[in-house]
Amino acid sequence: MASPFTEIEVEGRVVKVTNPDRVYFPPFEGRPAATKLDLVEYYLSVGDGIVNALFERPCMLHRFPKGLAGDKVHQKRLPAGAPDWVETVQLFFPRWKRTADELCVTELGSVIWAVQMSTVEFHPWNSRRHDTEKPDEWRIDLDPGPECDWSTVQRVAHVAHEVLDELGAVGFPKTSGGSGMHVYVRIPPDHGFPDVRRGALAFAREVERRAGGEVTTAWWRKDRDPAQLFVDYNQNARDHTIAAAYSVRGVPAARVSAPIRWDEVDACTPDDFTLFTMPERYADLGDLHADIDEHPFSIAPLLEWADRDEAEGEEAPPEPEEG
Repeated sequence: MASPFTEIEVEGRVVKVTNPDRVYFPPFEGRPAATKLDLVEYYLSVGDGIVNALFERPCMLHRFPKGLAGDKVHQKRLPAGAPDWVETVQLFFPRWKRTADELCVTELGSVIWAVQMSTVEFHPWNSRRHDTEKPDEWRIDLDPGPECDWSTVQRVAHVAHEVLDELGAVGFPKTSGGSGMHVYVRIPPDHGFPDVRRGALAFAREVERRAGGEVTTAWWRKDRDPAQLFVDYNQNARDHTIAAAYSVRGVPAARVSAPIRWDEVDACTPDDFTLFTMPERYADLGDLHADIDEHPFSIAPLLEWADRDEAEGEEAPPEPEEG
């Protein structure tokens, strides 16, 4: 017996969505279940925003073929059966001596096709396909330890904002969809991953110095106080990805990694932004990251800070392994 399906037209593309009534997010704390079709409709509602976040970037997919009740699949290679209009970019992974053709979003139809293929989360690189070895996005990941509360994340976000302002850099914050917060800064694609990560570490150390003991940059997890927040500069290493702006997260609350304004930091919580609440917010505010490309920042000052730190005896941690 053929599975049920519905056809969705997306900017001239037709995507066949099979099993549209399959439950992806079970009922949660009085909230109704969310189906595969609900997930499709969510991504349609934030279409410009999710395309802007993913545009021309290699993108790893977090797929849940049976919904959250089943196994999670981390997929680098584009799933089989893609229409010829779904674009890819080929990457080489030295650790495995292999290549992979990853999804490279250029239009909303590609996002909806990936959702049809059970993708819930989109995790793009911080570089684009014209030169995948030169990042154009510096990512500040405020990652709280297991005993670190949301109020600490909020306070550290303000410290990070203060340092960015002093640098003349425009930061675009968003909730992570988990327990933390991310800030993105557009940079010219002039440096490789090691330099961007090195600059990100220098920034993290400056935040650590100003944060009154609430922040750590310790490389090893065992060396971190669980009540501290780790400014994870490693998210700027090659093939390290985090959920895109507007990506739904594969958690029972169906939270979204949601762009916010700086003046919302003190009033918001991660649970404010879900698959159910974001469409109305997006309809009211549009894409809060829409003009990120208009604010490039040279990381030269960060590299000068890195030189200073190393001259004063700070050691550079080893490069993390690629995935």
